[in-house]
Amino acid sequence: MVCAPDHPPSPPLRRDKSIPATTAVAPFGVSWRISSRVKTAQTFQIRPARVQDVPVILQLIRDLATYERAPDEVTATEEQLVDVLFGERPAAEVLLAFEGKSPVGFAVYFYNFSTWLGRPGLYLEDLFVKPEKRGKGYGRALLVELAKIARDRGCGRMEWAVLNWNEPAIKFYRALGAKPMDEWTVFRLTPEEIAKLANAADTAGTTDQGRH
Repeated sequence: MVCAPDHPPSPPLRRDKSIPATTAVAPFGVSWRISSRVKTAQTFQIRPARVQDVPVILQLIRDLATYERAPDEVTATEEQLVDVLFGERPAAEVLLAFEGKSPVGFAVYFYNFSTWLGRPGLYLEDLFVKPEKRGKGYGRALLVELAKIARDRGCGRMEWAVLNWNEPAIKFYRALGAKPMDEWTVFRLTPEEIAKLANAADTAGTTDQGRH
């Protein structure tokens, strides 16, 4: 889910931060002084999220879900986010964007893997800038920082998905040089469907063993 006007790629495999980087890790944290092209004089900053930022992250997730017309589909809790983002094996990383001291957007990303390239890829799960803060270059600034991270960590590609109705975002990404992967269709299993498939395999294995 990505939306920021100012996600189908090959289906990603979630990878944690233990993936060996092929090059030096990108320096974390960056400050952006808004240029004359941006309609604000305030300082804009991007930095990696910290565990104490979890309430902010969850609120931005909810704001994104509201924008994507699915406000009731967020089931994540602060406790879950602490575990999956800052636990022993983090599943993803988060960049937070601030205008002054106010959070205005975020990017959530993790690593997948290309067997053909033999290299990890950076998969952008969510990119979101609050609607009232768009048009100031904040979305582009987040994407530039992600590109630096992908470059410095030796990623073979960056990928994300975007809703078909989100025309502003599609135009924005095309303007950056991103190309839609029209020949790919994303497939998804929900937790219930995952359990059904896994249980079916276990049942089949038990049945086969009983025949011998």
